[in-house]
Amino acid sequence: MLLKIKRGWELKESQATPENVYLDRRRLLKMAVAGPVLLAGGGLLTACDDAPAQATQLAAGEAAAMPDPSAKLYPVQRNMRYRLDRDLTAEKDATSYNNYYEFGSSKNIWQKAQALPIRPWVVSIAGMVEKPMEIGIDDLLAKMPLEERLYRHRCVEAWSMAVPWSGFALKALVDFARPLGAAKYLKMESFENPEVAGGQKASWYPWPYVEGLTIAEATNDLAFMATGIYSKAMPKQNGAPLRLAVPWKYGFKSIKGIVRFEFTDRRPVSFWQEIQAAEYGFWANVNPKVPHPRWSQASERVLGGNERVPTLPFNGYGEFVAGLYTGMENEKLYM
Repeated sequence: MLLKIKRGWELKESQATPENVYLDRRRLLKMAVAGPVLLAGGGLLTACDDAPAQATQLAAGEAAAMPDPSAKLYPVQRNMRYRLDRDLTAEKDATSYNNYYEFGSSKNIWQKAQALPIRPWVVSIAGMVEKPMEIGIDDLLAKMPLEERLYRHRCVEAWSMAVPWSGFALKALVDFARPLGAAKYLKMESFENPEVAGGQKASWYPWPYVEGLTIAEATNDLAFMATGIYSKAMPKQNGAPLRLAVPWKYGFKSIKGIVRFEFTDRRPVSFWQEIQAAEYGFWANVNPKVPHPRWSQASERVLGGNERVPTLPFNGYGEFVAGLYTGMENEKLYM
């Protein structure tokens, strides 16, 4: 007799139905498309508009208001290998309570994020690859095997949610990029457009947002490029059109609005690591026994209520990723 041993993500699937919500899509037509500017801030600074810029601002607003052409791709088939032992978070909560420092430091920045134009959106693949390239997001999506996965998400601020991501395995993108054997890390960068993303106008954050993974992490089965959520194209506040989802790590590793992938033999210095390395490291693996310098990580508040639940090592995915860190006891793996 063959016995099937369930894996950690093959627990009883949530019976909760995702809540449909109408998202306000009003655009901020006064925002303009901008060139590269360094640094951003937790507080928003408003740009002063001048008459010659009005035509550009209108064009930017029209681009932001365009419907997402990838909407027709969803829903995609759910991969039943990736399931949950908890209810899905209500869609209205997951899409209205967001960290996205490009648009500000508050959690209710979803309306501001609607100003971001997501077409055209060109992704560059650079560094130690056989052939560097640039590719439009829709051309990239056409080459990737899209599926849906249910994942836990644990923020370093000790709140959590459980969401249905749509997208493709990061490994598929790595294979498409064809990195050289000497490449050890995958560095990712977000967009930089400070006239649209007002948080990028201040001077105390380094922009663009940078994150990185080892090649072994990037090709792990769990590493996922998310392009949709709740059976729809990704909302802008959640990282449209392309974001990372690595559920065994704290949420700040899951970079949003990605425009560049660079394969390198040098470990990237990530955004939050550059700001405060004593609190935010490169690895950022979830561990309830290792507190943040300013709060405990032993439990988490489930988004949508005041319930607190115990935090699990590697956010419950340890059996699939713990082996990535064997022999690395001297590394700060849990911050």
